[in-house]
Amino acid sequence: MTQHWKTLTDLHHQTADRSILSLFDAPGRAGTFSAQTGDMLFDYSKTNIDAETRSALIALLDAADVAGRRDAMFGGAPINETEGRAVLHTALRNLDGPAVLVDGADVMPGVLATLDRMRAYATQIRDSAITDVVNIGIGGSDLGPAMAVDALAPYHDGPKCHFVSNVDAAHISDTLRGLDAKTTLVIVASKTFTTIETMTNARTAKAWMQENGGDPGTQFAALSTAADKTAAFGIPAGQVFGFEDWVGGRYSMWGPIGLALMIAVGPKGFDAFLRGGQAMDLHFQSAAWDENLPAMLALVGIWHAQVCGYGSRAVLPYDQRLSRLPDYFQQLEMESNGKGVQMDGSPVEVSSGPVVWGAAGTNGQHAFYQLIHQGTRVVPCEFMIAANGHEPDLAHHHQLLTANCLAQSEALMRGRSLEDARANMQAAGLAGAELERQARHRVFAGNRPSTTLAYPLLDPFTLGQIVALYEHRVFVEGVVLGINSYDQWGVELGKELATSLQPVIEGTADAAGKDGSTASLVGFIHQHSA
Repeated sequence: MTQHWKTLTDLHHQTADRSILSLFDAPGRAGTFSAQTGDMLFDYSKTNIDAETRSALIALLDAADVAGRRDAMFGGAPINETEGRAVLHTALRNLDGPAVLVDGADVMPGVLATLDRMRAYATQIRDSAITDVVNIGIGGSDLGPAMAVDALAPYHDGPKCHFVSNVDAAHISDTLRGLDAKTTLVIVASKTFTTIETMTNARTAKAWMQENGGDPGTQFAALSTAADKTAAFGIPAGQVFGFEDWVGGRYSMWGPIGLALMIAVGPKGFDAFLRGGQAMDLHFQSAAWDENLPAMLALVGIWHAQVCGYGSRAVLPYDQRLSRLPDYFQQLEMESNGKGVQMDGSPVEVSSGPVVWGAAGTNGQHAFYQLIHQGTRVVPCEFMIAANGHEPDLAHHHQLLTANCLAQSEALMRGRSLEDARANMQAAGLAGAELERQARHRVFAGNRPSTTLAYPLLDPFTLGQIVALYEHRVFVEGVVLGINSYDQWGVELGKELATSLQPVIEGTADAAGKDGSTASLVGFIHQHSA
């Protein structure tokens, strides 16, 4: 792999000062440097990638045997090698596909049976007196369904969904305040039913329901594989929906973790979401690399992060209902690929995952776009835009939104020269040293890369496509880097230390053995706590 990285590094050095805009002098660049599946278009022409660079990037895929690893993943092989598990979130959306074998057994009958149970239960809840659903989870048990419920608001025709994740009492208190305990369903999402934040919130919600006339026995559901623990909590087996250990938390909303979404949009809407993911799976498995959206999205990311050395990436959906999408992708990529060692335990040859962040446009334009346009660090941007909004009577809003999205990517590429800035200041009546000073504040370096994902309308099918697209992007990047994208050991140490610190904070143990800073902070908390 070293020679492949060297080739790409040499290409970057040779072209780093080249104007992206100049690449459009060649006819047809936008079409040549984009990929499409169905009605979804991924445009990466506003990057410094040319035909030679793209070929060198695709060579990374072949050298890392991405196709072989892809087939192994879909086939049920234990590609999560540090935990000895298959990686089969794709099976959850394999609605009418082939058998999927794990250790020689087809998992699809169980997947489809669970989906049927979910449909029946969601229909029961939607037809009942339940007005509100509170989903209690954290991480993958929260970010995905919370994002999707917001994204598909125009399709809600069921109870209102709320999400609680933070162990901070403010989150559960603010969410339950104003709800009717007699008409609220609580969903506890924890595979092991031991996640401390989730179970703390679940016990608080159960006490609230009991104190306010609700019935936890009929108004609690669990998304968990720990049948003994859910039974001990008082949740009947018919209200428990499990999933296998080959479904990672941050990849899990296609199954039981998506129950709140199914209740909100109905089983048909949820099925359309699954169909979108399934369609992207089929595209990823069959399309040539240069026409393959997940592969090209990943390669653009690798070019910018590992080759060009850009340390962060901004996700910029121009859709208010996708305001949680950057947070969701942040976990998806940074928890998956924020690793320092390869599968065999050796150090990663290049930098690993970048910092992923962002916000919905146009809000972000008035928050951090200043840094993106004129800051000293280059931040590759990933724009998203639908051709249509859900408010046809307010079409002028969507037209303005779209104009802003396309203008921002053009401005990042085009920039504004000092010469043009001087001309503008002269036209404004300035002269001499003041003209020069003011002009320099209005220079935009330009030549800053971006991609755009465009689609007709954000509906359940399209959202499924988008989520699966980014899942497979993470997979491709992980294989190229040689890392395991499906474990998350980096979250463990903080959990272990928090467990040991809890009795210290409660005052039942002392801070002996803690560092001076931690012991001092504990003392401050004790001094000022009620």
